[in-house]
Amino acid sequence: MDEGGLTLHTDKYQINMMYAHWVQGTLNERAVFEIYFRKLPFGNGYAVCAGLERIVRYIEALRFGDRELEYLKQQEENYAPGFIEVLRSFRFTGSLHAMPEGTLAFPNEPLVRVEARLFEAHLIETAMLNFLNYQTLIATKASRIRQVAPNDMLLEFGTRRAQEADAAVWGARAAYLAGFHATSNMRAGMLFGIPSKGTHAHAWVQAFGTEEEAFRKYAEALPDQVTLLVDTYDTLRSGLPNAIRIGKMLEASGKRMVGIRLDSGDLAYLSQRAREMLDEAGLSYVKITASNDLDEHIIDNLKSQRARIDVWGVGTKLITAADQPSLGGVYKMVAISRNGVFEPVIKISANPEKVTTPGLKDVYRIIGRDTGKAEGDYIALKDEADIREGRRIKLFDPVHPYIHKYIERYDAVPLLKPVIVDGELAGPLPTLEEIRAYHDAQLGQFWPQYLRKLNPELYRVNLSEKAWKLKMDLIAEHTQSDPI
Repeated sequence: MDEGGLTLHTDKYQINMMYAHWVQGTLNERAVFEIYFRKLPFGNGYAVCAGLERIVRYIEALRFGDRELEYLKQQEENYAPGFIEVLRSFRFTGSLHAMPEGTLAFPNEPLVRVEARLFEAHLIETAMLNFLNYQTLIATKASRIRQVAPNDMLLEFGTRRAQEADAAVWGARAAYLAGFHATSNMRAGMLFGIPSKGTHAHAWVQAFGTEEEAFRKYAEALPDQVTLLVDTYDTLRSGLPNAIRIGKMLEASGKRMVGIRLDSGDLAYLSQRAREMLDEAGLSYVKITASNDLDEHIIDNLKSQRARIDVWGVGTKLITAADQPSLGGVYKMVAISRNGVFEPVIKISANPEKVTTPGLKDVYRIIGRDTGKAEGDYIALKDEADIREGRRIKLFDPVHPYIHKYIERYDAVPLLKPVIVDGELAGPLPTLEEIRAYHDAQLGQFWPQYLRKLNPELYRVNLSEKAWKLKMDLIAEHTQSDPI
């Protein structure tokens, strides 16, 4: 996808800060920023990282052309001509480390780390958050749906209800990387190689004199891909009997009907009766697809009612993340270069959950050697050697430090991988199929209690003792007790 033209896809205060740094001569000072979220969406036990490919393509295409510069000249800030000329030669020269797409992620750990000139780091904040917040949200929702229907086919049907075209396309991609099997969106299929699936609308049936004629005409046109929507008039008295007649007609010509689709009514009961009717007619191979405002809760309930549904078409509630409108990811400075050395910085807040964790850090997934399962994630300062050398480490809850354990037999898997180094792509990005396989492998590293849809067990994200002490020291340095 062409990501050109997104240079000004940013908040105005980013441009104003860039201008102020240019005026003050500090535009080339380097800083480190991290993207993370504070709370898991949907009450889920994990989130699924997504959005990195679009971030990379956006950064690669960052240019201020004549159109952008002319617009900036018209702003009330009256930016100096010299600033405009500096922007004309703008390129991203920093470095970006990120969790690969498909990684299971948890609150308060860096998903992306940016090391760049302040001039560059400010510009990219808004767009990166936009891309990562949305796609991670949709991928997480898709993964939840897959958890309740692990052996069924899942189709993304959300385009017409998405918040505009980009959301539809990138949302389809996010759903696919988290385990969906196909999309109805042809553009997403073309751009990303996602399989595309579709049936027909009620309007097709309405356009003919009878329902049977409509089904027959459709089967004549697409004899190898016949899935018939059977609820235009009466699902059991009209739709199913007519579909069965078409199924027999196709058999007589050496073809097989693919399926029927239910889009209204009591999906549990209708699917049970449809299965009985199809089986009695010798059409046991015909699949039953269901749609109609589905999500993980409804699918789970339908399964508990023994619905006979093979394929789920999920639209509105997936593509809009209906029960959680935003992930809430943030972008915070954690270090700044002074005299060529990165010094940790902290943001203090009256809300304890908003206090940042300072310093240049790495994130590791601790995999127990005896179980092959994740024991917790571990955030350490970049210069710490204990974790890299496999020494005994202490895992403790940053909120309740007395809750702790020591671990010795483990493998520490670094989660932040180099993606862009000094402005250049560090290597080829994985294919979408590779991301899907990686996500499956990620799920296999976790005990089921962390993955369940309802009331999942809390997965621990731990700070190293050194990172914890640095945070406490900076809090003490920047706060004062009120006089008694």
